[in-house]
Amino acid sequence: MRREIRLPLTASGRLDRALADALGLGRAAVKRAFALGEVRVRGRRARASDPAAPGALVELDVELPAGPPEPEPDAPLSVLLERPRYLVVEKPAGVAVHPLAPGEGGTLANAVAARHPECAEASPEPREGGAVQRLDLETSGCVLFARDPEAWEALHAQLGAHTVDKVYLALAVGRLPAGGVCSVPLAQRGGRVVPAPDVEAEERLQARGLRPRPAETHYEPERRFADHTLLRVRIVTGVMHQIRAHLALLGHPVAGDALYGGAAAALPGLERQFLHAWRLAFDDPDGAGRVAVESPLPPELEAVLARLPAAR
Repeated sequence: MRREIRLPLTASGRLDRALADALGLGRAAVKRAFALGEVRVRGRRARASDPAAPGALVELDVELPAGPPEPEPDAPLSVLLERPRYLVVEKPAGVAVHPLAPGEGGTLANAVAARHPECAEASPEPREGGAVQRLDLETSGCVLFARDPEAWEALHAQLGAHTVDKVYLALAVGRLPAGGVCSVPLAQRGGRVVPAPDVEAEERLQARGLRPRPAETHYEPERRFADHTLLRVRIVTGVMHQIRAHLALLGHPVAGDALYGGAAAALPGLERQFLHAWRLAFDDPDGAGRVAVESPLPPELEAVLARLPAAR
């Protein structure tokens, strides 16, 4: 929805925060407008970190915020771990974690809300329905939901401190002889991210109003095939599309990932990207020690591996 607003004369601080306050919207909706490059001040594209200019005319495309997920009792839900203050559930490929628009259904959060309505009150953004982290639409695996606001804050703080272990299984195109680390910063541009492999690239992106974020991806070969490598991937940070972009940058895109791998990533019989959130480990918010949850590889991905020619 296209909006035009004049900032109040008392506006101060960062532009994104001043806009959220002036519009009466959650910061997630405003943040997304900046990420898509849809915010202009006096006709020029603006950045979220720009200082708010009192009285400035701001134009932006902003999505109406979704409310709490509507419970869907008939939606399937597989719970991997249930504790009094949180849940870890299985996300199938093709199912979004939570709604993005009012009235949207069919998400994981809709199914969770039907069985555990308290989750809908746990997250600051109502649309998240208590989800502490997110996965791409076509990525399957572990998703953590909080059951009360204090648990959400405690678990989300662990994400910010990089103490949550997030381990994925990814089928990469080509043969990787050894593991390694990719730490190239990534900047969001529309619905994808672009790498900033050196200072010059980072400066060019910043000049276009994009902000490269630190991203660190560790990978180790788990199983080798003739033309592919199954990797165990651990991400320290949580940038959008991080694994997909980093592996593509290394010349080994995720199988089935047309966005970053193009035709080279295609694999007969694979109808989705081969990326699965296999393991999630974090500290119990009540101090009950370290918690680790694993999600088995879905049958359709196991079937893909079974069809691959063995390494020669």
